[in-house]
This record gives sequence, structure tokens and C-alpha cells, in this order.
Amino acid sequence: MHFGMFMEFEARQGRSQAESFQEGFGLVEAADTWGLDGVWLGEMHFNPARSVLGAPIVVASSIATRTKRLRVGMAVQVLPLNNPLRIAEEAATVDHISAGRFDFGIGRSGAPRSYDIYGIPYAESQARFHEALEVILQAWKGEPFSYHGTYYNFDNAAISPRPYQQPHPPIRMAATTEETFPRVGSMGIPIFVGLRGMDIPELRIHLQAYRKAWQEHGHAGNGNVFLRIPLYAGETEQGAIEEPHDSIMYYFARQANLTRSAVGRAGTEPADRRQTRAERLTQLSYDEILHTKVAFGTAAGLVERLSQLREELGLDGIVAELDAGGLIAPEQVRRSLSLLTQEVMPQFK
Repeated sequence: MHFGMFMEFEARQGRSQAESFQEGFGLVEAADTWGLDGVWLGEMHFNPARSVLGAPIVVASSIATRTKRLRVGMAVQVLPLNNPLRIAEEAATVDHISAGRFDFGIGRSGAPRSYDIYGIPYAESQARFHEALEVILQAWKGEPFSYHGTYYNFDNAAISPRPYQQPHPPIRMAATTEETFPRVGSMGIPIFVGLRGMDIPELRIHLQAYRKAWQEHGHAGNGNVFLRIPLYAGETEQGAIEEPHDSIMYYFARQANLTRSAVGRAGTEPADRRQTRAERLTQLSYDEILHTKVAFGTAAGLVERLSQLREELGLDGIVAELDAGGLIAPEQVRRSLSLLTQEVMPQFK
């Protein structure tokens, strides 16, 4: 089973932006040394109080040169926010710099604010996403081609370089709404899922729809699922429960506000469903979070927890969010990563 970590390169209060990069790169280098499989980068625009990761493809390139074996992936590249030819060129370049250690995670984001600032209607995000993906896949063939769609139009374009991995880097697509799961399955694309907006029984049902669509469209296998989940490894059971408390409570309060802020926006899920989800997030108790949203525990407890999740959801990988909320002390995040890689991960290899 794949083990990775999700990173936002958090902007901690009282620290400079330079220190945010130093902390993030230090954790990446430790992950490479300790045997983690991959690092997955978010795309965080126009939020300086939260993150310095506004240009994740640039950071991915730096990680590729700092590491020897760690895979580096996007989680996710928001396709409608940039020209797809440019995305294809940059992704292929990182694929070469990493000598084929690059993974292309894609999505359209459920937060309209970045679209507003860029001046792109969020109502167009889904159609722009699918056009952009068509362009990128065609561009990676390395031959001149033309494209005439609703949003992207050009003639006789040929990008360089072609990807290092052939036919292209592995693609993985995020799914956060129930309509997306069968759509991704029908496309035959591996999937990212999470527990921020749904509980485990809901996610299990959506994954059944994903796998059913996968099989109905004749794709080999049964799909491929990576779960992004807040994870904290403590030296004691008490520490594992108490130490991340403030950060994870803030994390879900922030998620509730983000969910509520987009209620009724064109291009988002139905308003009543989104409002209900926001209310559920607001009302979450810490005990509910521990049982339905996260994996917190000692190394032994995490082995049991992740084994249960793998069995219940049919997981192929875990992408651990080691500092969900951005308030966990750096030394605790580093210790958590050490316990994960040295005591938990080997039980799944």
C-alpha cells in the first residue's frame, strides 16, 4: 500500500515565509530518508495567512532535486486556473527533473474564491476542467496538434519536452461530491478521496459507484483509491489524542466556513446538500472526529485503524495530512512522520 503525506507548506503565526519553506523542505528531506513513498502538494492561492504554496509545480521541481527516491505529486493541480498547454509543459518538465518520480493529481477545486480573483466563472469550472484534460493528454503525445473547444482554441501546437514517463505521468483525480465518483470511474482514472465532507459509510457507498462505473466501462482492474486523512502518531495514547486537539478542531471549523461560503454558487453541488454538510461540520464533536474523520493513535493503534479503513474502503494508499489545521508544533509533526514511516508503514509493505 502506498504511503504519502499531503503538504500545504503552512504559514505559521510568528514565522516568516522563508521559514515556512525551510520547515516544509526539511520535512520532505526527512520523508525521503525515512522511506515514505510520496509527497503530495496542495494548490493554495491568495491565502497568505494559511500557506505559501501558491506555485506547487515550482515547489515540486525543487523537491525533485532535493530527494533521491520520494515520488512527488500534485494534490491537486487545479486545471481550469491555467492554460492547459502551459500545465502540460511544466508537468512534463518536472517529470524529467525527477526522472519519472512525478504524479499528476488533478481537480477543479470546490472553493470558488480563487476563480473569482482570477476572473474565471466558477460555473465554467467543470467544462473547463474536461477541456483542459483533453488538451494536456493530447499535448503529451509530443506531436503537433490543433484544438478547438469552447474555452481553448489553438492550431499546430507541439510541446517540449514530452513526459519522461510514457505515455505520461500517472494521473489521479480528486472526488468530493457524489456525482464525481461514477464520472471518474467511467474515465478509468485512479481517485483521491477524503473524509472532510462525508463519513466512512457515505464514502463506502460512493466508492461502490466509482468501481461499478469503472467496470461497466470496461477498464481493467477495479479502480485505485488513495485516502487523504488527517493522521497523527503519538508516543502514548493520551498524547495522540490530546496533542492534535486544537489543530483539528480549527481544521474542521475552517472547513465548515469554506463549505458554507460557496452555498448557492453556480457550479457547486446543490445548495441544500452543501448547507447540510456545513452544518454537520460545525456541529462535530471531538469524539465524532476521532471516530469518523481522522487516524490518531500510537503506532500500534494506527496499524489497527488503517487496516480497518483499508478493509472497509478497499484502499490502495494513504495520504497522511500530518498537520491538519496548521497548529501542530513542527517537532511533533516530525516525530509523527518518524513513527509513521518506521513503525506503521512497514506493517503494510
